[in-house]
Amino acid sequence: MKQIYNALTIAGSDSGGGAGIQADLKTFSALGVYGASAITAVTAQNTRAVTAVQGMSADLVAAQIEAVLDDISIDAIKIGMLAAPDVVGIVATKLKKFTGPIVLDPVMVAKSGDALLTEDAVQHLIDHLIPRASVLTPNLPEAARLLNQPVADTAAKVIAQGRAILGLGAASVVMKGGHGTDDICTDYLIQPDTYFSYKMERIETQNTHGTGCSLSSAIAAFLAQGDPMEAAVQKSVHWLHGAVKAADELAVGTGHGPVNHFYKLW
Repeated sequence: MKQIYNALTIAGSDSGGGAGIQADLKTFSALGVYGASAITAVTAQNTRAVTAVQGMSADLVAAQIEAVLDDISIDAIKIGMLAAPDVVGIVATKLKKFTGPIVLDPVMVAKSGDALLTEDAVQHLIDHLIPRASVLTPNLPEAARLLNQPVADTAAKVIAQGRAILGLGAASVVMKGGHGTDDICTDYLIQPDTYFSYKMERIETQNTHGTGCSLSSAIAAFLAQGDPMEAAVQKSVHWLHGAVKAADELAVGTGHGPVNHFYKLW
């Protein structure tokens, strides 16, 4: 009988279905992994804007994580939007005994520009969760914010910031190149003794909602299945490129639409 691996996403809900928990579960399913979830916040959003956010209590987030880990054998965990300092703290506490890979996506700002992480929560993230991360997956503005530096605008600066984030305690860092302006989109996997670059043709589309969530959950899915980090990142970058390339096949909303997670299936 085929073994099915399990992944847990701890993140916020996107009512429009393109990012957050919804994107994570779609990604897990598209890549052959069973997905469980712990919801940290409920957002009212569509392809144009986030119109309301209601965070879950730290106790409720903790109860969801406990319920999953007490019953389901989880092979990897993806962490996304956490919103508040007490939620960051409780997630770190509840994962102390988890020994599998943890993919931490430091979700700070929505595609619409709306803030999704409070200022004081950023420091809690640095203090309590980044040191637990098998891999951190910031985009360029998020990396700059974590380091209190300007946004990197050259390859050398991107790599340098990735190495600086390793200094915060993460085992690996994926510096996402989606916010760049070159015709080629370059992502970097930064590790203590080496780095890898992944160059993909930049696709002209406004339908990129959920790309960060989907990349981090794809990495978690491949890690759950036993892939080493470099293979997991490489596979994830190529899979996401296909999902973005097929995004215009969907007709979801009038703003930044979602990527097509199931482009290989339908």
